[in-house]
Amino acid sequence: MYKQILVAIDGSRSGRRALDEAVKIAKATGAHVEALCVVQHPARLVDISSGFAEEQTRHSAEIDAATAALEEARTVFAQAGVDGGTRAADSNGEEIAAVIYRIAAEEEVDLVVMGTRGLSGMKRLLLGSVAESYLRAADRPVMLVRSEDAAAE
Repeated sequence: MYKQILVAIDGSRSGRRALDEAVKIAKATGAHVEALCVVQHPARLVDISSGFAEEQTRHSAEIDAATAALEEARTVFAQAGVDGGTRAADSNGEEIAAVIYRIAAEEEVDLVVMGTRGLSGMKRLLLGSVAESYLRAADRPVMLVRSEDAAAE
C-alpha cells in the first residue's frame, strides 16, 4: 500500500496532527515517513541582503521554528518506532505548495499528509491556504488533517 509518506510540517498544531496521522499510517503499513518543513523566503531581484536587522531576525526566527519542528518530528519517529527522516527546504520565492509538490515528485511518495486550519470566508480569502493550493495541483493521494481548534469551532 503506502511505502513512502511525505508529511508537511510547520510547527503548528495542524502540522503536528498531520505528523501524528502520518505516523499512524506508517505503523500500520510499514512505510517510511519523511517530514518536510519549507522555510519561506521572499523572491529577490538581486542576490544580496538589505542588511537590515529586522530582515535577519525574521529569517533567523523562521529557521529556528523549522529546526524545532523537525526535531519534534525526529522525537515522534523515535517514540513511535517508525522509519522516519526529516528534511528542510528553502522556498526562495517559490510557493510553498509548489515546493512540496516538487519534493513529493522527487521522492516518489505514495501519500502526502498535510495539516489545515480549516479557515473559511474572508480569513481563507486573505490568508490563502497552502493545503488548498497543493490539493489543486496534486498528482498523488493527499490526506488533509484539520486542526483540533478548527474542528471545535
